Amino acid sequence: MESIKEVKRLHEAELLTLPDVVSVGIGKGEEGSAAIIVGLAKPNPETRARIPDRIDGYPVIVRLSGTIRAQ
Repeated sequence: MESIKEVKRLHEAELLTLPDVVSVGIGKGEEGSAAIIVGLAKPNPETRARIPDRIDGYPVIVRLSGTIRAQ
């Protein structure tokens, strides 16, 4: 199994092309295990349906993060 950092790197660009996806990161899942965290600017059921629940064995968590702006 590839490391979660490698899996994120391999899939980040593709995930960021989906409508309203504003971030892809690494965090902790429900059981404290490593997970890929996908941030959405606003609720988007169509985009959510296109994001898998797992990528290369790692859980994917989708969170509503709002629009991200550089400071």
